[in-house]
Amino acid sequence: MPSTEAAAGELQDRAALWSTGEIPAADVVSAACDALVAGLDSPGLRVLAACTRAEADYDVHDLLPAALDELGLVFHPATSEAGQEAAARALARRMLAGELKPWELTFRINQRYGHELPLTARLAALDDEYAFLEFGGDSAAARIDAEVTAEARRLAAVHPRVPR
Repeated sequence: MPSTEAAAGELQDRAALWSTGEIPAADVVSAACDALVAGLDSPGLRVLAACTRAEADYDVHDLLPAALDELGLVFHPATSEAGQEAAARALARRMLAGELKPWELTFRINQRYGHELPLTARLAALDDEYAFLEFGGDSAAARIDAEVTAEARRLAAVHPRVPR
């Protein structure tokens, strides 16, 4: 069973990823269920966790901000820089957890934000470097992977505020 801190962080990450279209609403509901099991509790979290997969696409939009607020977590609008940064940090944590390969992280970042988001500009540049790998061989790929991993660690180091 995850700690309440880990469950809160995962819920906030999934909220950020959902708001930017990276994951479906049902994944947010699953995170709400996991948060309840881990010991977090609030009226809004219970209502969010009770959503069915069919209801999630319609109800998460309205339920999620209040549930996060009750837990002392923040929901950033997807179009805000803070929302984009939260999603990028969540993607970085997913890569470090082995859910994404380094090139997948850079590809998603570059596709979604290009070089415009200052926080992720280096990852976008590394995605550009992956495009030239056919000329650099395996050692070039390993170097880029290592740089992406270091950049992901930098991004992931900032955690969302979680309740005590």
